[in-house]
Amino acid sequence: MTYQLTTFDDLVVGQKASFQKTITESDLSHFIAITGDINPLHVDEQFAEQTFFGQRIAHGMLSASLFSTLVGMHLPGIGAIFKSQTLEFLRPVFIGNTLRAWFEIIAIDPQDERIEIRSWIENQDGETVIEGKTVASLLRGLKK
Repeated sequence: MTYQLTTFDDLVVGQKASFQKTITESDLSHFIAITGDINPLHVDEQFAEQTFFGQRIAHGMLSASLFSTLVGMHLPGIGAIFKSQTLEFLRPVFIGNTLRAWFEIIAIDPQDERIEIRSWIENQDGETVIEGKTVASLLRGLKK
């Protein structure tokens, strides 16, 4: 398969992209299988009901992982390298919530091979559940 690598010329400050996903029970099961995180807040309904959340919540890092899809597939896109990510968890995400992850390029420095991106995730009610800053770079090219 042939892929078209993103170049710095393809990007502009203010450029935005988003990706939407509904969080399912299956997503939690897969995340637990990968990470081993069986905190009762995520897996035990009776325990979670006793917390101020009132029900089980999705792992924060499961929700934040939507940023990986944005980096590699949308903005910057194919050939992007994830360099860093800050995260602030603002609201819980519940099973069945539909999330939309957003990126907006805030700075591009081809000399330092650095793309700075404002990143945030909203739930189906438009409430921000996570916000942060992403730094990415780009591959220089593929081996022939």
